[in-house]
Amino acid sequence: MSKQPQAMLEIPNIIQFYLARIRERLWVKPLMSCVLSIGAVLLAGIADDIDVGIKLPQVSAESLEALLTIMSSSMLVIATFAVGAMLSAYASASGTATPRAFPLVVADDVSQIALSTFIGAFIFSIVGLVAQLNGYYKSSGKLVLFIITLFVFAIVVLAFVRWVDRIARLGRLGHTVAKVETAADAALQEWAHLPRMGATRVDSDEAGYEIFANSVGYVQNINFAKLQRLAEQEAGFITVCAEPGMFVTPNLPLARFSGDDGEKECACEKQIMAAFVIGPERTFESDPRFGMVVMSEISSRALSTAVNDPGTAINIIGSLVRMLVRWSDVCQSNGRAKVTFDRVGMHELDIDDLFTDAFAATARDGAGSVEVGIRLQKAFVALSSTGDEEMVKAARRLSGLALRYAEKALILDEELDAVRAYAERDTDMAD
Repeated sequence: MSKQPQAMLEIPNIIQFYLARIRERLWVKPLMSCVLSIGAVLLAGIADDIDVGIKLPQVSAESLEALLTIMSSSMLVIATFAVGAMLSAYASASGTATPRAFPLVVADDVSQIALSTFIGAFIFSIVGLVAQLNGYYKSSGKLVLFIITLFVFAIVVLAFVRWVDRIARLGRLGHTVAKVETAADAALQEWAHLPRMGATRVDSDEAGYEIFANSVGYVQNINFAKLQRLAEQEAGFITVCAEPGMFVTPNLPLARFSGDDGEKECACEKQIMAAFVIGPERTFESDPRFGMVVMSEISSRALSTAVNDPGTAINIIGSLVRMLVRWSDVCQSNGRAKVTFDRVGMHELDIDDLFTDAFAATARDGAGSVEVGIRLQKAFVALSSTGDEEMVKAARRLSGLALRYAEKALILDEELDAVRAYAERDTDMAD
């Protein structure tokens, strides 16, 4: 392993995780917009102290005050309307897709930027109007404030038009599915390009000093660079027992430490525990199985008797196949032996579990739909042709599971024969 500065190794993983959490907070971008708005108002006043050497156009105080008054009264109404529309879209996304997709919908950049623009324009107009009425500006400052006001108006109009186009889609099932697919695919690609997050592969749990969690929740992030540094300091090897997405309790080990000299005591237990971020919910980053689970939940809800939308389930199956084929291609081209942290070990991603998360619920809930049954078998045929032995085994097992569900649910022999024909094709390809 090349001796890279440990601080440089730690930064990307930490930034990626916490930036994703910041994007899920609606107040961050509006706060930044408010600060910029106040700064713009103060910047206009500085122009009065600058001698440009030419005669500038005069802007009347009445026109400037009228413009700022119109903006302040309209922006508050628009911002209030925007919040109501966004809340309706969020509720629709949770109701039509799955509540687990809510963080992705909340993190929509276009909606957050539009809301920030409206609130920022409101703060700008209020502060600018107060400054103008109290004689803060002279002739040059009024001109600069007038130009900035026109610029803010232009930004508001563009943001509003763009936001109207987005809010028409935000919360709709198709848009939510696309968001989930993008997040799930990103996590899969991260694991494909950096298997096991750069840790060494371990195939069995070796003996060692066990470090347990002090809280209950899901592992959201692991700082592998920190674990590597601690293992080097203690001259040992750290095996990660709880990978991202795993539900942990105080009786389940997070990691195991074993010294190079056979020493099983660990003097950095608290530091190792601090490398694991544990929270009440799973996150999409560094957890490819969670993306599969969320896609499966959307498919299952579409197949419920209350919704009865097999077309959505069929689209979900197509998305899953697309992601898994792309992931397999990257894995085969890059290999699975890349190691960045040679003193940290973790199990390989279980392909069988990944396929179960992705397809098992759809196979169960869509067993009574011949369209879904056939599309599932076609999906397994496609995945069996990737050449990855583990994927072939997992696809063959899920194909058999889906066929057994169909045999229990389908009434007509003709429909069952159609599903069985595709299942036999998958078996032939696997053989």
